Amino acid sequence: MKNVEQQPSQISTTKLFNAHIRFNYIVFCFLLIGFGLSLGLGISLSFFYFRESSLACQLDQLFVYHASDLTNPPLAPPPSISDQTKSLVENRISAFEPSPPISQQPLPSSSMTNFISKKTRDYIKEVFEPPETMHTMKDEELFWRASMVLKIQEFPFKRVPKVAFLFLTRGKVLLAPLWEKFFQGYQGLYSIYVHSDPSFNQTVLKSSVFYGRRIPSKTVRWGEMNMVEAERRLLANALLDISNERFILLSEACIPLFNFSTVYNYLIRSNKSFVESYDLRGSVGRGRYNNLMHPVVDLKQWRKGAQWFEMDRFLAIEVISDRKYFPVFRRYCYGKCYGDEHYLPTFVNMKFPERNSNRTLTYVDWSKGGPHPFVFLREDVTKEFLEKLRNSTRCDYNGRETFICYLFARKFSPNALDRLLRFASIVMNF
Repeated sequence: MKNVEQQPSQISTTKLFNAHIRFNYIVFCFLLIGFGLSLGLGISLSFFYFRESSLACQLDQLFVYHASDLTNPPLAPPPSISDQTKSLVENRISAFEPSPPISQQPLPSSSMTNFISKKTRDYIKEVFEPPETMHTMKDEELFWRASMVLKIQEFPFKRVPKVAFLFLTRGKVLLAPLWEKFFQGYQGLYSIYVHSDPSFNQTVLKSSVFYGRRIPSKTVRWGEMNMVEAERRLLANALLDISNERFILLSEACIPLFNFSTVYNYLIRSNKSFVESYDLRGSVGRGRYNNLMHPVVDLKQWRKGAQWFEMDRFLAIEVISDRKYFPVFRRYCYGKCYGDEHYLPTFVNMKFPERNSNRTLTYVDWSKGGPHPFVFLREDVTKEFLEKLRNSTRCDYNGRETFICYLFARKFSPNALDRLLRFASIVMNF
């Protein structure tokens, strides 16, 4: 009887033990589920964080390539060539109509500009905006920077091509008031660079287009290779502005023969550069060749031409990057060699004859003989004289014959300035 009475107690103990095990199991399951939820939530938050960071990075990269449209708004399109201009170039008519002035478009809203980080704006400014003309770079660094070529021709922003006017002077630009009138109303379509003697320290009015346009210069002597060095220095400084597409060398005694819109369209639309180059026998041609230049430059390759050139961006980069022919000229072309009349004509004819028109755009009168051209004085400047310079010759332009062969002329005395200003609007339409 005693054993029969104890059986229910044993059963109760077993049930309690089993219940305890089930309870522990349930608690373990809840802990496991909680751990799993916590782990999943952590992974989800981490994924969301990295996804947002990646998106922010992509947005930052997007604005590196496209923010220049906001910080450097494009100018209005270049003046379109008029029917009269087109008729003149193609059918040899003698007059151009001036194009209307160019104005800048308004800046974008400040909220959009502020969305771009300061770091991005500084990067865009460093890459796409040229440095100040008065910089501290030595020629070696200057030429290195200027020689960089953009392989991708499409720009990530709107680019308006400009014409770079390179003034090689002793001091100030003597006929500056005439040039002021020429440039008036066409801001954004031109750049100006002035290489003058380092000793020149005369100030220029802030209202002048020549204000702040001097570049770091070195002493230049007539007929020496340092004249070519100065030309290369002007080209290199102008190449730092990627908007400059055409480059014209001028002196303080040069004048424009047409208004700005005519000159701009003529140069921008040209498929050739304008470097005079011809083979001339005799003492002032082949007679200047130095046999020590052989074999880099042979006598048969020796060419002569006017110093006053005009060229496109491709050729300008090649000129300042030349490390083969220029050193030979600098070493062996001295004395009566006159490298400024031979280096570019020879180099361009040897390397890129198909890109060159073999003529200059700057008229000069050598009829009096001697080493220097005729100087035009006040009494020489008449309406008939200027019309003759503009229309008296024929030449090829983009495969067509035209009367417009000279866009500029030299050598004009400062005392002719008042008459030039008087005829500027009558003859030259500006």
